[in-house]
Amino acid sequence: MRILSIQSSVAYGHVGNSAAVFPLQRLGHEVWPVITVHFSNHTGYGAWRGPMLAPADVAEVIAGIADRGVLGTADAVLSGYQGDPAMGAVILDAVAQVKALNPAAVYSCDPVIGDVGRGVFVRPGIPEFIRDQVVPRADIVTPNHFELDFLTGSTTTTPEEVLAAADALRARGPRDVLVTSVRYPGEDDTLDVLAVSDKGAWVVTTPLLPISPNGGGDLTAALYLAHLRDTGSPATALERTTGAVFAVLEATLAAGTRELQLIAAQDAIADTATRFEARRLR
Repeated sequence: MRILSIQSSVAYGHVGNSAAVFPLQRLGHEVWPVITVHFSNHTGYGAWRGPMLAPADVAEVIAGIADRGVLGTADAVLSGYQGDPAMGAVILDAVAQVKALNPAAVYSCDPVIGDVGRGVFVRPGIPEFIRDQVVPRADIVTPNHFELDFLTGSTTTTPEEVLAAADALRARGPRDVLVTSVRYPGEDDTLDVLAVSDKGAWVVTTPLLPISPNGGGDLTAALYLAHLRDTGSPATALERTTGAVFAVLEATLAAGTRELQLIAAQDAIADTATRFEARRLR
């Protein structure tokens, strides 16, 4: 599979394309990384250096790929953090170009908006742009629990409510929804990840590790896209994705670092054995 991945990049650590490209390559996929920022490190440190690219510059890079006559060979477009609506418009234009050349291509969007405990952490205007402009054009969306609630105007506290919200999100355009980091009141030791599609709905429950490094969502979105397109099975993609991400988090916890241990855990990323079984919800 050929993937046009339009995301941020860091020199040190693993977020954005720096979290997505290597795992996708480790799975055997060709990735064309287009970067929207190039920072020294992720912003979770509170200090960083490096430039944010202008939307026009990002559009120029994509135009250069088109000049090579290969844009229509892309099987998927993957996006994550969108710095402002103007950058989002560039991404949507790239999606439109790819799909015009290859109608079978899919757009997978990780709708980065915020998280439980942190609230919204992107610039004003971005959440609404993602909700109103991006989600309807996506084929796959991978919100966390907080983002699912924002995108659907919900407050979900039960499995039934989360599933209903995922259905509401799918009704707005995406065929496949992966909801990550789902936690329910009174359940402090586990978290759920749900996959919902026309084929059904499944959930995987994993232990909750005492770690929350930056980049986990970027890794998850990349792996789910790859496994879903490889297998055509949301349940299998869910099992493979959660198993690999959990292994990376285990390695990160063991290393005592805040940066994802993608290199150390690369064999687990490539391993398609089932570690967590998906339970069918419907």
